[in-house]
Amino acid sequence: MKTFNSKFTRRRVLTSAAGVAGGAAVMSVAAPFVARAAETIKLGVLLPFSGGLELFGQQGTQGIGMAVDEANAAGGVLGRQIEIVKADNRTDPKTSVERAAQLIQRDKVHAIIGPVTSAARDAIKSTVERYKTPLLYATDYEGGVCSKTISCYSALPAHYVDPLMPYLQETVGESFYLFGADYVWPQQMNKAIRRVIEGANGTVVGEEYTPFGMKDFATTIRKIEESGAKCVVLTVPGADGITFVKQFTAAGMKSKCRIAFMGFNENYLPGLSDEESNGIIGCSHFIQTLDRPEAHDFVARQKAKFGDDVTVSYYVDSHYGITKFFIEAIRRADSDQKDKIMAALPGQTLTVGNGEVTLRPEDLHVDLNMLIFEAQGGKLNQQKYIGRISAPSQCA
Repeated sequence: MKTFNSKFTRRRVLTSAAGVAGGAAVMSVAAPFVARAAETIKLGVLLPFSGGLELFGQQGTQGIGMAVDEANAAGGVLGRQIEIVKADNRTDPKTSVERAAQLIQRDKVHAIIGPVTSAARDAIKSTVERYKTPLLYATDYEGGVCSKTISCYSALPAHYVDPLMPYLQETVGESFYLFGADYVWPQQMNKAIRRVIEGANGTVVGEEYTPFGMKDFATTIRKIEESGAKCVVLTVPGADGITFVKQFTAAGMKSKCRIAFMGFNENYLPGLSDEESNGIIGCSHFIQTLDRPEAHDFVARQKAKFGDDVTVSYYVDSHYGITKFFIEAIRRADSDQKDKIMAALPGQTLTVGNGEVTLRPEDLHVDLNMLIFEAQGGKLNQQKYIGRISAPSQCA
């Protein structure tokens, strides 16, 4: 059994007067006057604003910014305003370690939200644990993190692999080609995907990985066609995923093989034509078109803040939610001391865009309400509402 160990492994961007190039930048939100740094609660935001996954960094910041704005407009916390300190990890694990250390040692942040990739998260794990700084992670991932320092507002394989694969077998076919980027998340996800498919008597006819920055997927597309797969399960995030879908469509493959895109969300749609995006299937805890009162309210508040054309993906939802957990933890602790904030984080329940979400004390992960969607006409449309899923403890 894993136990917590004191030594303990994705368009719009909020702007500020300071840029993100070169490291950390302070982004003061909501109030026209920001108190001196010693008087603010500092929240480090360690996300990719360059390097290939900047869409996800921008969406995450959008959610964090609204949560902080709302708190500051209501008087802040402990009578102090919250100050965001942004740092660009450039989608790079080594840079993530450097930026995390700067946020903690130089900027004196009370917590860090981020990063996106599992490789970057694992790279900074020892740093946040050494300095006993809460790490608030809000990206879907492969599971397995067990640390009293790291809280995860994250969909795990049990949330979106376990319900999606049987749905695909029922509606698409029994043969699958797994294609991912060559790093931790796709590799571990595909282990879970293969387990579910083969456990239900489906067949994985191929599995392949590609480095970041690949421009030509012709060889892989030919392999998929020759395999006879009814569905390609894609774990290639960001710009590379868009490139693959474009080339897959241009090759005439969509009439032969469906695409299930893990982590697909509204951020991808502007980069794809309707012909290219139509029919992509995915599973998520939030989509912008979700027909629930809390979803309507969340999207309406985003539009009021950022304009009617704003993209509101599950990245916005999860990063907003994890920020709310952090702010409420400070209130509950009645302290800005990092150890007391960490102790006050678990056990909270809130509603953001899709039902109640609870941060579990046993492993600092959340239970989520899930749904299956399909892209049609430039939108994500719900196909099946799954409801609340409690994943196994990541410390068991």
